[in-house]
Amino acid sequence: MKIGVLALQGDFAEHLKMLERLGVETAKVRLPAHLDDLDGLIIPGGESTTIGKLSVDFGLIEPLRDFGRRKAVWGTCAGAIFLSKDARRTQPLLGLMDITVERNAFGRQVASFEADLDIPELGQGGAYHAVFIRAPIIETVSGTARVLSTVSDGRIVAARQGNLLATSFHPELTDDDRFHRYFLTLAK
Repeated sequence: MKIGVLALQGDFAEHLKMLERLGVETAKVRLPAHLDDLDGLIIPGGESTTIGKLSVDFGLIEPLRDFGRRKAVWGTCAGAIFLSKDARRTQPLLGLMDITVERNAFGRQVASFEADLDIPELGQGGAYHAVFIRAPIIETVSGTARVLSTVSDGRIVAARQGNLLATSFHPELTDDDRFHRYFLTLAK
């Protein structure tokens, strides 16, 4: 199995390290040709408008959309925004996932926080300790998308639609590899 990480901007290095720790072959994705032999793709956190603009500049938008229609794609934080059909503002989006996302929903950088989440799909291991940094929320899910987890006030922070996964938080910034292992099951 080979998993790519979109490496245009953001915290792609942390995802690569986590995947390598799991013994997965990895690749940095910066050009359309880099998608050719991948089984799945992670779009990391960072700045969603920058990721979108660079994807346009590097001719990646349509190849990424095509890839996501056929194979597993996981967006974390800004990556979740980029996967969405609606971010409530004009910016380049892949429009693959039937979710509406609100950017920076929990506030500015100083409002970053950590929370323990109940995520039954991850199986055993107890609560998942999630790191939220200028995090979006998933305002709505529709179509075949479904909620995987919410924070204590009920706001959606993880969703799945077939082979597509979106998280508002940063699993790559913890030692808990359950979310990465879960994504690998989607990529098989």
